[in-house]
Amino acid sequence: MSLTYAILSALMSAPRSGYDLAKRFNPSVEGSVGFFWNASFQQIYRELNRLEAHQWLQAESVQQENRPDKRIYSVTAMGKQQLCQWIAESEEMAPLKDDLLVKLYAGYLVPHQTIVAKLEAHRQQHQQRLAIYHEIKHQYFPNPQTLSKTLKFQYMTLLRGIHYETGWLAWCDEIMQLLT
Repeated sequence: MSLTYAILSALMSAPRSGYDLAKRFNPSVEGSVGFFWNASFQQIYRELNRLEAHQWLQAESVQQENRPDKRIYSVTAMGKQQLCQWIAESEEMAPLKDDLLVKLYAGYLVPHQTIVAKLEAHRQQHQQRLAIYHEIKHQYFPNPQTLSKTLKFQYMTLLRGIHYETGWLAWCDEIMQLLT
């Protein structure tokens, strides 16, 4: 997936400044695309300029006191059309690139405790992420059947994150048993 479509997707719910959009690519912001796609401020601003040049976005300048003017970006009809076409396209299964798996593959070369410590550290991170996902689910999606169409699709991405973290933790428990 390209950053183009992540930006268009994030802007479909509401117009935003580049700064506000960049915050949405931070995984610590609840309800953000940052849980499954991240990008730096520089990448986002560069892409915003490109999308505006392609007329997929339009920007409105807003004056601010004691600060530089900000630009509020919104998706144009052409941008929405491009996003819809992209959604309809087939996609390849994402390749798995994971440093931890490469390290595990060759883990027999280092002391046993090195791998166990590494797994325990990763396990803690995955437990924290799962707790965040469950909090988001509890706070924003208490009754999924009553959600609007838009929110149901956002909920689906949250469910994917929950299943991913739950599966990762189950895998970690299984391999930790192999190491003991």
